[in-house]
Amino acid sequence: MSVSGGMTGARARAILHAYLVETWRRRGRTASSYSASTEPSKVRALIYGSHGDPAKVIQLKNLELTALEGSDVHVKMLAAPVNPADINMIQGNYGLLPKLPAVGGNEGVGQVVAVGSSVSGLKPGDWVILANAGLGTWRTEAVFREETLIRVPKDISLQSAATLSVNPCTAYRMLVDFEQLQPGDCVIQNGSNSGVGQAVIQIASALRLKTINVVRDRPDIQKLTDRLKDLGADYVLTEEQLRLPETKTILKDLPPPRLALNCVSGKSSTELLRHLAPGGTMVTYGGMAKQPVTASVSLLIFKDLKLRGFWLSQWKKNHSTDEFKELILTLCDLIHQGQLRAPTCSEVPLQDYQRALEASIRPFVSSKQILTM
Repeated sequence: MSVSGGMTGARARAILHAYLVETWRRRGRTASSYSASTEPSKVRALIYGSHGDPAKVIQLKNLELTALEGSDVHVKMLAAPVNPADINMIQGNYGLLPKLPAVGGNEGVGQVVAVGSSVSGLKPGDWVILANAGLGTWRTEAVFREETLIRVPKDISLQSAATLSVNPCTAYRMLVDFEQLQPGDCVIQNGSNSGVGQAVIQIASALRLKTINVVRDRPDIQKLTDRLKDLGADYVLTEEQLRLPETKTILKDLPPPRLALNCVSGKSSTELLRHLAPGGTMVTYGGMAKQPVTASVSLLIFKDLKLRGFWLSQWKKNHSTDEFKELILTLCDLIHQGQLRAPTCSEVPLQDYQRALEASIRPFVSSKQILTM
């Protein structure tokens, strides 16, 4: 094809663009595929090339957008949280470590910009979340395979969509997979102001379960107590209050908990075990205290308590993508019914990532840091 030298530059570029689009169409590719893979796109991403202190190893860099193939989806990221697992992954202390250099972040919501010619389940404008960890969500844009994405409704809040695929999923699975709980049964948990803890309170309330929620003491403990009770918490106790003999009197109207959820470990987990009903189960999904779980031999023998662990990534390995999609839809139904709200969040622009990282590891910060693109 030739372009006349007397033609204006804009006109010539338009003719060339039309020619290339037609050529791609004849080769079986769509115009949207052509546009996304040939027009330059400035991608900003938070990248780490080695493991260590996130404040030192994370850098904001420019990336080239991967060319769009037939089963690929071009996604503009909208928002992505900073979760404890993200920090652990950057530090190198996690069960799943991506190949370095890697883009940080395992969770977030984006909007589809363009799709490859083989994509049938998504279209431009759809909101999507990632089905798997380790793909990197702390960036402005990315190209993902269609099978790694799950469409979510656009009528839920941006914060709910961005924080949907990790903490609420973990909370739901722990509440339903380990004990056959019935309405009126009781659950006890520590780290109750965490993202998972807030989801546990709300999902348990939707299932008509009672919750005993343990938190660390702090100057604004009454403010935190009021906020958790607003979510549906039945009781909120500090670690120190849980150890007092009179606590049993405070909790006398509740049946002994059959399920304990532990994300702290150390002495806190020992106290949870002490309050479990005979035959009950404690599920550990975190170790914020960086101390081992210590279980009394007498409790294990005479109360027949069970110690289990939960990791959402392993659950997803053991279940199909369709089962995970069903879980996401169940949680979206709870959101639509007003029974599940996003955790308290602070939105931080991507370029101010250092502020978000620092706040994520600061003690007594109950607000989830959300990077906005």
